[in-house]
Amino acid sequence: MTEKISPRRRHLTVDEYVQGVMNGNRAIIAQAITLVESNLPKHMEMAQKVLKELIPYTGKSIRIGITGVPGAGKSTLIESFGMMLCEQNHRVAVLAVDPTSSVSRGSILGDKTRMEHLSRHPHAYVRPSPSSGTLGGVTRKSRETLLICEAAGYDVIIVETVGVGQNEITVRSMVDFFLVIMLTGAGGELQGMKKGVMELADAIFINKADGENKQAALNAKMEYNRLLHFLQPITEGWETKAFTVSALTDEGVSHIWKVIQEYKQVTSRTGFFGKRRKEQMIDWFHSMIEAQLKARFYGNPSMKKNISKMEGLLLNGHTSPTLAIQQLFNIYDENR
Repeated sequence: MTEKISPRRRHLTVDEYVQGVMNGNRAIIAQAITLVESNLPKHMEMAQKVLKELIPYTGKSIRIGITGVPGAGKSTLIESFGMMLCEQNHRVAVLAVDPTSSVSRGSILGDKTRMEHLSRHPHAYVRPSPSSGTLGGVTRKSRETLLICEAAGYDVIIVETVGVGQNEITVRSMVDFFLVIMLTGAGGELQGMKKGVMELADAIFINKADGENKQAALNAKMEYNRLLHFLQPITEGWETKAFTVSALTDEGVSHIWKVIQEYKQVTSRTGFFGKRRKEQMIDWFHSMIEAQLKARFYGNPSMKKNISKMEGLLLNGHTSPTLAIQQLFNIYDENR
C-alpha cells in the first residue's frame, strides 16, 4: 500500500514532490511551484532535482500566451474560455506572469479573485507567478511552473501577461500560440497599440462584441485585418487574423479554441510546431547562461567594490566605459 503523502508535511522529499505532482495533488503542485519560485540556493537545488524527474512527462500540452490592453476584459474572457474547456474535459492551468510592484514588492495582479469560478473548478489550476520585478525571474519561474503543470496532466496551459511591452516578448518565447485581446473602436486602439505587439500575435480577438458595441467590434475586426495584411506573420505558414468575441454572452468563445486547434494542425503538419519548441528550449538555455553569468559577476564581493570605483572614474572623466569594462573583467578573471 502506497504511503499517503500529507501536503502539510514541512519538508517533502524529491520523490514525494514528483509523485504528488504526477498524481495531481493540488497542494503538492502548489508546494512544487513555490519551490521553483524560491531564490534560496537549497530550494533551487531541490527544485532542479524535482524538475529533472518530471521533464519526461512534460510537453504534451498546448501552450497559449494571452495579453491585452488594460480594460479589454482579459481575465473575464480567460475565465469564460477556461470554463468552456474544463466542461469539455480538458485540464486547464492559468499562469499569470505577474510583474511585482517596485514600491511594495507585492503582487499587482489578483487573478484568483478575478477568476473565482475557474479557480474553483476541479479541472483548473490558477496561479499568479510573481517575477520579483525581473524579466529573468519571469522567464525561469514561469517556464518551470509551466513544466510542473504539464507533468501534473494539464493539457491546456494559459500564460497571461499584462500589456507592458517587454513582458509580451518574454511570454511569446515560451508559448506555442500567442493571442492578443483588444477592445472595439479600432481607430483609437490602433494608435495606442504598439506595432510590435501585433507582430507577435497569432490571432487578435476584439472583446465586448455585444449589444450596441457589436457593430463597432465588426468595424474594428475589418480594420485590424486590413493592417495585419501588411505585417509579416510571426508563425511560418500561418496567417494572423482578427476575430470578434464576447466574454459577456460567450459568443465567439468557442471560436478561440477552433482557431487554436487549426493553428496546431497547420504548424504540426509543416513541422514548425516542433521546430519552435526546440528553438525556445535552446533560447531558454542561452538566456539562463547569461543570467547565471550576470549573477556571478555582480555577486562577486570584489566586483561590487570595483564597480563602484569604476563608476566614480567614469563620472569624473578619468576613463571610458570600454576601458572600465576591460579592467573589471581583468579583475574578475583574477579573482575567480
